[in-house]
Amino acid sequence: MSDFTPRYLADYCEANFSIATVELTFALDEYKTRVTNRMKLTRVKDDNQPLVLDGEHLTLVAVLIDDQALNVDDYQVSDSCLTISTDRKEFMLEIITEINPVENTALEGLFKSGDAYCTQCEAEGFRRISYYLDRPDVMATFTTKVIADKVKFPYLLSNGNKVAEGDLADGQHFVQWHDPFPKPCYLFALVAGDFDVLSDNYRTGSGRDVALEIFVDKGNLHKADHAMASLKHSMKWDEETFGLEYDLDIYMIVAVDFFNMGAMENKGLNVFNSKFVLADETSATDVDYFNVEAVIAHEYFHNWTGNRVTCRDWFQLSLKEGLTVFRDQQFSADMHSAAVTRIQNVRVLRSMQFAEDAGPMAHPIRPEKVIEMNNFYTLTVYEKGAEVIRMIHTLLGAEKFRQGIDLYFARFDGMAVTCDDFIDAMADASSVDLNQFKRWYQQAGTPQLQVSEHYDAVNSQYQLTLEQSNGKNLPLHIPVGIELISGAEQTNHSQLLQLTKQKQTWTFSDYQQKPVLALLTGFSAPVRTQFSQPDQDLQLIMTRAADTFCRWDAGQKLLTTYIVQAMEQPALNLPDNLFQVFEEILTSDMSAAFKAEQLTLPNFSELADTIEEVDPIALLNAIDSVKQRIAEVLAPLFLEQYQKNSATVYANDGDAIGKRALKNICLSYLATLSEHQHVLAEQYQHANNMTDTLATLNLAASQHHKGFADMMNDFEHKWTDTPLVMDKWFAIQASVNSDSIYDRLSALTSHPLFSLKNPNRARALIGAFSQNNPRYFHCASGRGYEFLIEQLRLLNDINPQVASRLITPLIQFKSLDKGRQTLIKTKLELFMQQVDLSKDLQEKLDAALAS
Repeated sequence: MSDFTPRYLADYCEANFSIATVELTFALDEYKTRVTNRMKLTRVKDDNQPLVLDGEHLTLVAVLIDDQALNVDDYQVSDSCLTISTDRKEFMLEIITEINPVENTALEGLFKSGDAYCTQCEAEGFRRISYYLDRPDVMATFTTKVIADKVKFPYLLSNGNKVAEGDLADGQHFVQWHDPFPKPCYLFALVAGDFDVLSDNYRTGSGRDVALEIFVDKGNLHKADHAMASLKHSMKWDEETFGLEYDLDIYMIVAVDFFNMGAMENKGLNVFNSKFVLADETSATDVDYFNVEAVIAHEYFHNWTGNRVTCRDWFQLSLKEGLTVFRDQQFSADMHSAAVTRIQNVRVLRSMQFAEDAGPMAHPIRPEKVIEMNNFYTLTVYEKGAEVIRMIHTLLGAEKFRQGIDLYFARFDGMAVTCDDFIDAMADASSVDLNQFKRWYQQAGTPQLQVSEHYDAVNSQYQLTLEQSNGKNLPLHIPVGIELISGAEQTNHSQLLQLTKQKQTWTFSDYQQKPVLALLTGFSAPVRTQFSQPDQDLQLIMTRAADTFCRWDAGQKLLTTYIVQAMEQPALNLPDNLFQVFEEILTSDMSAAFKAEQLTLPNFSELADTIEEVDPIALLNAIDSVKQRIAEVLAPLFLEQYQKNSATVYANDGDAIGKRALKNICLSYLATLSEHQHVLAEQYQHANNMTDTLATLNLAASQHHKGFADMMNDFEHKWTDTPLVMDKWFAIQASVNSDSIYDRLSALTSHPLFSLKNPNRARALIGAFSQNNPRYFHCASGRGYEFLIEQLRLLNDINPQVASRLITPLIQFKSLDKGRQTLIKTKLELFMQQVDLSKDLQEKLDAALAS
């Protein structure tokens, strides 16, 4: 029976015991792995309370204290813990358990991924391996011995440095690892299997040689080169940018196909979802290449921001995740176009995190209460958490921010600390008062900025007033970057304003005419804005602003205006100046990558989040009609740019990537016109890379292309033995714009290559349908909702963590029209009555229906 008792940040208290050393021995077996856990414990509090260790899905074999077996009367075992009665101050505790990796479909603890053994212990998976104080503030040094069949499992890996290995009887062998750095058990890792290995090395700035190894399934070695290059770039960047050097003798990455997360930063042994390691020119898109590099960097950066300094408790998760996302975003900006990278960060925030902030699971980036910790690996903790770190960087400047980072590690290296500890280090190093800023960690919701302006022609003064609101929350410390564009003087004036009160006014002098305001330069704060600007001002910002984010954002605002109007007026005539703006973008000298972003319409999720009680079908029709009308007027120019940016030889540099992006956004406009749909078939036939191939297939799926079925059959035949590419095939199938989609989905769930036990495949089909096919997911009949609920019913028993993530589109229904809200709530209530829910799903459904 799951424990649905909430845990509260306010109730945190130190553990009764500390653990100095852990010696683990694993005798691996598919159905009965034996784990021997020897721990040196010390009582921290003089209260004679029993020792209570966390444990789930374990078979207890024996318990020994100082090598003496305990009687059954000396301990009690429940579904969630082992309680040992002892009055000893210091002792050696040995616990022997047995676990079943094959039946562990939840993929937490020790499980099988294909033919390999693998672990995932964050947040609370170690309790599925052994009884332990499974909390991040209990830190110990680990020594791990792994025993397995030498032929089947030649590679036996764990944290730290290899200290011993050898052969045993009956074809068994062992490898022993020692991690000299104290760590919480969530950073423990074990992998055993037979892999291809890509080996390299890296010399640190201080002259230490570090062995680098990437383990991949047999036959995939050629797909690991990009990951290795990304790792070396990350190591170099972290040394140069933050002075942080790697600390062990070896750094290992293992790619597995069955994994709930993207990757895991276990000390010295990162376990990765294979989609964020494997990439080559034929099977990976430009986005895949970017994501591999970003996730490799993210997990490597955790070595310091997460491992060397970790969280005191799980409420502090953003301490490591928000900071590390910010670091990987900065890295990506340095590796690629900073402007495009920033725009893509903001797109994710607006289309997904803002909706989370407005939904039933809204929470501060440091939550106050949790039932299931896995539910708080959220965009709020990660992406909004990164934005909060970025605001500190903006307020302090790069130099003082670096000084704050240095002080943070000087104070807390080897410790488990809080978000307040990080902020205090930043404040102390910079002498900047950040006490009010801490409210960002304490308050849920997306702040609203109401903007008003006044121009005094007599005194040549421009006044700007900002007012913040977020329900009953207290005023935040908000950095607001602005750029004032003066048409007469042809000048731009940039300034950082600090909004600390509910309402503040700033006066700017010596303006001979009213300037045009470009707001939130660089997206300086994660806020919504209420600010109506005329079209001509937005067009001026698009062409004259020095800040590239503001240029892009002005275009998004302009397009949003017309899409919203088209919902009410399906036959809306778009103004000529909009076509002129698009023509200027297409013919400008801006980079191809930036042009592609400017030409991309706001997506359904971004728009739906801004419209109260939105009719999804009306919104989709409006987006389609605006896009088609732009295509009709500018088709010759789109075709010209499509042809101009079509390369006959594949390249993977920044310029080529940008040109592909621009070419394919032009193709997306052309594909809305019947007379140009032949270009899709031509591109599919001649594509020499996965980016162009997938762009074609996605457009063919959405535009009723007559050759779609043949293309998909050809694609399946070519890639049927490549799991990551077949994930893309399933995702495209789930996105088909056709009334036959429900029959298609039913057939796909019975496809020989589909399995709900594989998180990537489940997300590729079920997640792609609910997130990428809103027209049929939100069908008025409710069939889209029924499909998702049926899959959740199955996943609830197989993998509750995946089920909990896939339910998100169903619980964020408050922005939908009343009819769909009622329909969803009725179906969710019935679902709750029919299924014995995991606490992962129960927590979210309770919150959704209570709201």
